[in-house]
Amino acid sequence: MRSWLHLMNMIMLSFALRRSISTLPHLCQRIKQTENEIVQMFRLPSPENEAPDFAFNRKLPKKNPSVRTLDQRFIRILKIFKWGPDAEKALEVLKLKVDQRLVREVLMIDVEINVKIQFFKWAGKRRNFEHDSTTYMTLIHCLDEAGVVGEMWKTIQEMVRSTCVIGPAELSEIVRTLGKAKMVNKALSIFYQIKSRKCKPTASTYNTIILMLMQEGHHEKVHELYNEMCNEGNCLPDTVTYSALVSTYSKLGRHDSAIRLFEEMKENGLQPTSKIYTTLIEIYFKLGKTETALGLVQEMKGKGCSPTVFTYTELIKGIGKAGRVEDAYGIFMNMLKEGSKPDVVLVNNMINILGKAGRLEDALKLFNEMKSWQCVPNVVTYNTVIKALFDSKAPISEASLWFEKMKADGVVPSSFTYSILIDGFCKTNRVEKALLLLEEMDEKGFPPCPAAYCSLINSLGKAKRYEAASELFQELKENCGCSSARAYAVMIKLFGKCGNLSRAVDLFNEMKKLGCNPDVYTYNALMSGMVRAGMIDEAHSLLRTMEENGCDPDLNSHNIILNGLARRGGPKRAMEMLTKMKNSKIKPVVISYNTVLGCLSRAGMFEEAAKLMKEMKARDFEYDLITYSSILEAVGKIDEDHNHTTF
Repeated sequence: MRSWLHLMNMIMLSFALRRSISTLPHLCQRIKQTENEIVQMFRLPSPENEAPDFAFNRKLPKKNPSVRTLDQRFIRILKIFKWGPDAEKALEVLKLKVDQRLVREVLMIDVEINVKIQFFKWAGKRRNFEHDSTTYMTLIHCLDEAGVVGEMWKTIQEMVRSTCVIGPAELSEIVRTLGKAKMVNKALSIFYQIKSRKCKPTASTYNTIILMLMQEGHHEKVHELYNEMCNEGNCLPDTVTYSALVSTYSKLGRHDSAIRLFEEMKENGLQPTSKIYTTLIEIYFKLGKTETALGLVQEMKGKGCSPTVFTYTELIKGIGKAGRVEDAYGIFMNMLKEGSKPDVVLVNNMINILGKAGRLEDALKLFNEMKSWQCVPNVVTYNTVIKALFDSKAPISEASLWFEKMKADGVVPSSFTYSILIDGFCKTNRVEKALLLLEEMDEKGFPPCPAAYCSLINSLGKAKRYEAASELFQELKENCGCSSARAYAVMIKLFGKCGNLSRAVDLFNEMKKLGCNPDVYTYNALMSGMVRAGMIDEAHSLLRTMEENGCDPDLNSHNIILNGLARRGGPKRAMEMLTKMKNSKIKPVVISYNTVLGCLSRAGMFEEAAKLMKEMKARDFEYDLITYSSILEAVGKIDEDHNHTTF
């Protein structure tokens, strides 16, 4: 009893010292109230007091029915006085043994994180007590939840240095926690420290660190961990490992490695998940192997692995890109018949495919049915519909109505929404309306959108409003600090067309000085301007420079030079260029052959022209109007020369 009274006196004295005693009546009353509360904390429960709590107390051991109550008293002391001498004394009076269980329970109390840290450090200094992995992990979780990253890292380091046993489960949890805190390098460091001194990682441990590396974008390191895992001997990759690796290789564009791992896991008797199948289906579509991708869908169904909404999204997207619109639509409708419900991403893809194919009615029908699938249209849905309206040459008023409907439905337009509208209005010669939208975009606080500016600059250039186009380009540079390569390409093309090649070259050099690397469109724009100005050799030289600088020319690049050579360089150089194209990755198309055919015809080289036409036929290139007009032009010229000779 004396110890109780001594503790009470100590607490009351401490409490009095921590508060300034005031003569104000309301403060005195509050202090007395607090004193009474503290006294009540240490009053042993009477039978009457226990009765209302009978439902809880009947679960406690009969020998000590007040244990739980004493714990609650300590918790209240801890909440009021934090950690310090008062709380320490309470532990002694309550005869609470300081062991790992008590430490874990105290750390789980809803008190400030600093109180937990102080208590943890105090407990670690007690005689006959050592923290184990459970107490360390409990504090690490508390620090993680509180966002006290620095102290969490110190605690993890202390845990590794201590003598406590760290198992694979704890190692996995530490790695996961550090990964969540974006401390990837520290997670790897701890992994290797514990691996070398404390425990052998399991497949689950490796999976945890591989998934962490994936989430943080450290894809190259994943392959290294996989090799380590295989070299462990007793640690074999499982389905989770293969899923992570296949996904990683897909993101890195290492499709062959992903396919090899897919086959390897099946050889090892592991069943691929729907996620793995979906990733492989996506890969095969990217490689242009449509039938192989479709075969995988049948394989997964045959193995009892049901396609998910993500599988259907990749399937429909891939078939749509392959130009098989009807097949994509059929798969979507069959999916609905089978009872599967699409999500908004899948519907957006299907609307996009139908819109690009000119099937506007079907696209709008899908939009109207979205509610029945509990699928809420988002900003991408509306953007896709508006773009489909422009692509299908629908009345401009329709696009404007959908823009208003979008806002009325509570969907906030994005910068891409405005970009689609501006581009659509520019293509239909409604430049003034597009300029008004650009102003509205600025008023709404959207950052300058290079795509929108490019559409306007291009339209103003076509209308020969060069000053207005230059002003917009300058505005884009001022607002963005610099401009995009595409915007420079549009301006360079504009100056090339209007015969101001020196200004085009100046812009090309300016963008390089600003650190804006020219892309294929920029090079093409300048080469086109050079060809127009009769600077064929300079344009041809720029093509070589482009390749040397690591910018891969496209078909248009070669056709620009081919056209220049055919017009100014003569048939021999044009034929050489065509031969070079045939031997390169970028093969000539109908327009390439027609360009050279016209050159040969104008030069009266009909035998060579006939050979070229046979070659076109062998390549299944149909003669178009350009080809026929080239031949007729040449024949007409010969007849004219023949008539002159006769006279």
